Amino acid sequence: MSGQRKYSVFLGNVGSCSDRYCGAYGPEFSTAELLRRVDGIKLVSGVDLVLTPELLEDIDLISQWHRDSGTAVVSVAVDHFARSVWKQGSFSAGDPEIRRLAVADAVRAMDVAAELGCDMITIWPGQDGYDYLFQADYEAERNWFADGVREVCRHRSDVRVSLEYKCKEPRNHCYVSSAASTLLLIQEIGEDNCGAVLDYGHALIGYENPAESVALLQHFGRRLMHVHINDNYRLWDDDMIVGSVHTLEFLEFFYWLRRTGYTGWMTIDQYPYREDGQQAVAESAAWLDTLESLLDRVDPEEIAEVLHRKDAIASSRLMRKILMGG
Repeated sequence: MSGQRKYSVFLGNVGSCSDRYCGAYGPEFSTAELLRRVDGIKLVSGVDLVLTPELLEDIDLISQWHRDSGTAVVSVAVDHFARSVWKQGSFSAGDPEIRRLAVADAVRAMDVAAELGCDMITIWPGQDGYDYLFQADYEAERNWFADGVREVCRHRSDVRVSLEYKCKEPRNHCYVSSAASTLLLIQEIGEDNCGAVLDYGHALIGYENPAESVALLQHFGRRLMHVHINDNYRLWDDDMIVGSVHTLEFLEFFYWLRRTGYTGWMTIDQYPYREDGQQAVAESAAWLDTLESLLDRVDPEEIAEVLHRKDAIASSRLMRKILMGG
């Protein structure tokens, strides 16, 4: 039951990141420099892209790098969050012109992904939601959202459309907020190429158990298409080095990925504000590899037997065995 280890990284995460207070804590890197930095991380064999206007200018460079290096383009994320045009939502915006623009951007991302040999786009609708009571028409806006994503899915069947959920930020309440709400939305959309992205940190701040979320997404139609991996303290989307806080929880998470047959990528999605981006991502990749190796110590049948017993002491012994080897 050993997992297939496929680690990717968002291209910008190996560079310098900004927060609310500082534009960047490190030097600026060109796309070519970022690609070289990805090449320098031995356990990373894939890259996720965000389709910004700046990235489109360098798409030929990325395409050539992809062919030369053999590094996979895992997903192309649509920028439905970082421009002011989306301030009242993308697919759920009240203005039909904005909704049409959201569809057009996603369709363009699908075509770019296909050109890069990639079969998936990621939609994180962070601006689709609300901040105040009596600010939103919960029924109409959800219907508009489903209609827009359905239109995108039907553009081409060879590219999957994965929806990334998050309970809050930048809106106080996001429509695509949890594993369960995402499943309901996917069911309403009704297209086979529509699924979910589970961001480990987003699950944590939504007070989900990420392992249970895996089981839920896989049980109802095998809808888990992609995983973003990071860590936080459950208070905010800190995007920290993998395993630095929730070490034990990662072990159960990996077990359920294996048990439910997830064979996709784990994309390192973190913001190393004050650390060197390349080194921080390399550390996350090393943690991933180590934690997955620890899980190999125990026969999955033994884990299943402990789960069946529902004995907390046996569960504790199992965790010690995985961690310590005895």
